[in-house]
Amino acid sequence: MAPAADRPGYWGTPTSTLDWCEENYVVSYYIAEFWNTVSNLIMILPPIYGAIQTCKDGLEVRYVWSFLGLAAVGIGSWSFHMTLQYEMQLLDELPMIYSCCVFVYCLYECFKQECAINYLSITFLLTFSIIVSVIYLIWKEPVFHQVMYAVLVAFLVIRSVFIVTWVYPWLRALCFTSLSIFLLGFVLWNIDNIFCDSLRATRQRLPPVVGAVTQLHAWWHILTGLGSYLHILLSLQIRSTYLKHRPKVKFLCGVWPMLHIESQKAS
Repeated sequence: MAPAADRPGYWGTPTSTLDWCEENYVVSYYIAEFWNTVSNLIMILPPIYGAIQTCKDGLEVRYVWSFLGLAAVGIGSWSFHMTLQYEMQLLDELPMIYSCCVFVYCLYECFKQECAINYLSITFLLTFSIIVSVIYLIWKEPVFHQVMYAVLVAFLVIRSVFIVTWVYPWLRALCFTSLSIFLLGFVLWNIDNIFCDSLRATRQRLPPVVGAVTQLHAWWHILTGLGSYLHILLSLQIRSTYLKHRPKVKFLCGVWPMLHIESQKAS
């Protein structure tokens, strides 16, 4: 998938096993894939704020780790796309597995007593993460990582749909909004991979600012970042509703959704 219009840059020759459709070092000498890099801000700043708010609300630390896990993916992805170095690629891809395991734990343990810890589930997910990491470090095949990530996402989708269908149907809008946004990002990710030559040719004929809109891998970051963030909000709302807290969605600056948990329990 390496673009033909690459330029030399600060970080040298790419050593990563993947080189995406965005032309390298075209926008900045210091950033290999500019738009694929800056688009990760949506996976860094809002989750950090969400982790802080979750601490203030006094909810379980697993949800703090959910937000921080998403932020770690964003930081790793920023580092990867900025440098296209193999070590930074691992910093992007392995946290995707780890953070998704945290998501799975939160969603499958949402109907337990407050502060309850399922050590068996933790052991299983930790073992899964270690096995995937070791295999991927030995067998540097990106498709293996993508399949393992897809397996975890499938578990999240199945559990989410079950809960909003049979337990809390009033949360369907949030659930299916999250899933739809994530799915749209996945579709654009595939289009970017399959039709890379056509997209690059189109960008050659467009002004740079307009051409930036065709950076579909950057849109993958934006949409999956938002979809993952909304999934954490869904998981938080399911958990806080079960614990008889009163969750309330507020919009930061009138735009960005945040879940605030009132300390007093509903009677």
